[in-house]
Amino acid sequence: MLRFLIRRAAGAALILLVISAVTYVLFFAMPSDPALLACGKQCTPQLLATIRHTMGIDAPLWVQYGHFLEGIFVGRHYGAADCSAPCLGYSFVNEQPVLQTLLNRFPATLSLALGAGALVLSCGVGLGMIAALRRGRALDKASMGLALVGASVQIYFFGIVVRYIFVDQLAWLPLPGYTSPGSSLTGWAGGMLLPWITLAVVNVATYARFTRSSMLEALDEEYVRAARAKGLTPWGVYVKHAWRGAMTPVITMFGIDLGLFLGGAVITETTFNIPGIGKLAVDSVADSDLPMLMGTVLVASTAMVVANVAVDACYALIDPRVRAS
Repeated sequence: MLRFLIRRAAGAALILLVISAVTYVLFFAMPSDPALLACGKQCTPQLLATIRHTMGIDAPLWVQYGHFLEGIFVGRHYGAADCSAPCLGYSFVNEQPVLQTLLNRFPATLSLALGAGALVLSCGVGLGMIAALRRGRALDKASMGLALVGASVQIYFFGIVVRYIFVDQLAWLPLPGYTSPGSSLTGWAGGMLLPWITLAVVNVATYARFTRSSMLEALDEEYVRAARAKGLTPWGVYVKHAWRGAMTPVITMFGIDLGLFLGGAVITETTFNIPGIGKLAVDSVADSDLPMLMGTVLVASTAMVVANVAVDACYALIDPRVRAS
């Protein structure tokens, strides 16, 4: 198991290196003047000259990228500003290191990702299992129809509608927003409840339909029929044997979606004004903050790669054959 995880971690590190190189080229080689983009809307000639010097864009591209990698491990100096390791760049718009801003925004994104992910997984898998167990019956059709309705709505529309109904009109839910759980656990849960529900509703349908099809396929396998022939109870056959075989593809999908959530649920955070990484990416585009935007891309890419490694580890726990492959 340890050797398996080491191989996956080494592969992930190589992928992240390639992603960082491609991202750096896209953000600092493609624009005609990266310093002008990084300078922001309040740019002055003096600030622009300082940024060009501190960014080192007069050096060859491979030297610039080498300095970027060096900053990750040992830190960098941007004129009078110090960016300690790991340094992902310096935002001249916010006048602080990129990583510091990302770390300040990450708790809000993490809260959204974990809460919505738990709802998506529990409700989606639960609906799918019930639909498979009641295949062809009214409950199956009702659950799949409800899931299809949820998949048909968009976050920015559904979020505004439920906020208007349950917050502005009925006052059943508190105003959505992020509060640190350390200061108020109830305030944190209350403010994140509506964003959790909104993000979950539009994703539950995929999990419900996928779980249903996987369960129906698993129930037709020979080992499940053999378990029935041995006299096991229907619930034991359904949960202990069929469910375990059907969850492998669901875990794959959940790992990818969780990586996307951790990278920043842009539409959800923007709709409910949650100060997370997704909202930061939108603000960085509006402010032409190139280093900050690159930092959000790298964080999203890292979240996806780490999520895939976690999925591989779950595979190895569920199916020992994966460790030998």
